[in-house]
Amino acid sequence: MKTTTKKILLTAMIILLGCSLAGCKDQPPEAPPSGPVPVTVQQIETCEISLSSELPGRITAFRTAEIRPQVSGLILKRLFEEGADVQAGQMLYQIDPAFFQAELDNAKAALARAEANLPAARFRAERFTKLLPLKAVSQQDCDDAVAASKQAEAEVESLKAQVKSALINLKYTKIVAPISGRIGRSNVTEGAIVTGYQAMPLATIQPLDPIYVDVPQSTTELLSLRQRLEQGQLDQHGEGQRKVQLLLEDDSIYTQEGSLQFRDISVDPTTGSVILRAVFPNPQAELLPGMFVRAVIREGVNPQAILIPQQAVSRDRKGNPSVLVVDEQNRVKQRMLTLDRAIDKRWLVSAGLAVGDRIIVEGLQKVRPGVEVQAVIQKNNAQVDVKPGNQASSVIN
Repeated sequence: MKTTTKKILLTAMIILLGCSLAGCKDQPPEAPPSGPVPVTVQQIETCEISLSSELPGRITAFRTAEIRPQVSGLILKRLFEEGADVQAGQMLYQIDPAFFQAELDNAKAALARAEANLPAARFRAERFTKLLPLKAVSQQDCDDAVAASKQAEAEVESLKAQVKSALINLKYTKIVAPISGRIGRSNVTEGAIVTGYQAMPLATIQPLDPIYVDVPQSTTELLSLRQRLEQGQLDQHGEGQRKVQLLLEDDSIYTQEGSLQFRDISVDPTTGSVILRAVFPNPQAELLPGMFVRAVIREGVNPQAILIPQQAVSRDRKGNPSVLVVDEQNRVKQRMLTLDRAIDKRWLVSAGLAVGDRIIVEGLQKVRPGVEVQAVIQKNNAQVDVKPGNQASSVIN
């Protein structure tokens, strides 16, 4: 009886083991889907966009006048309030005029003495000249009298110049503002000794309205811009192409619009850049010299711009951009691109695509070059976010 029970249990265990082994066998692989792989494509079209570059810049005063003394002396008075607006011709400092007044008085006295002696010298020369034909005086005496007369005249002219110089020096003791503008802090106080044409300015005057913005632009970007203009990819003849917009340090937009004045002709050898200068109205004195800002410089209008979604672009190990294109036989091909810049969530394409090309924007992970696909064209309203005439900007670091 026990032997029979053991046989039955052994048979049941063998059956269960066989069933479990049968269940552990690998399932047959699923068959790959037949037919072309469905992907979403975008058909390339062109649009007109206004391109601009956002460049860092610095505020520069429209004019700068550094106030320096033209004569040496003691500062008696400071006649302005620091940080105030001053007018051209307004008196700023008073240098002690006593010494210069004495020099002027001395020069005037010497001139008066010379002018008093001049008539006698002239009369003597005239008399000797008339007596010479009569042999009443010698030729030497006549020549000496004429020379003395001319010397007296020259001395009078010299002393007149000394009086004029003394007047100028006395005038320079009153230091006045050469231009109108806002004056900064004073570097000297009453009682300070100053030297004529010294290196340190007494104060600085800077007009604040209008004001300059100096923006460095790399020569690489400048050459690229010139090349695009020559190739007809940009048009700078539209209205407002010389207008400049300003972004302040807190990312707010400056309310006044400026205009581009010129591009410098010299390249800074340390940075490899040229200076672009724009002028802005500054009626409220919001812009101060030395401030850092960002200027949006309009490059021009691209009438045939090609924009593609950023997710459609892939890069190889070297970083070269490319897209997958569906040809007329609905087969995938790889196309290398030249990209200009990023605009919002899209790339501006310089070369590599033409109107009518179909690029894959969804389903990239399911295909590879040479595979046949089923292309579903994306609607145009989802294709282009930048409409004709909209402005596109790029950040140049």
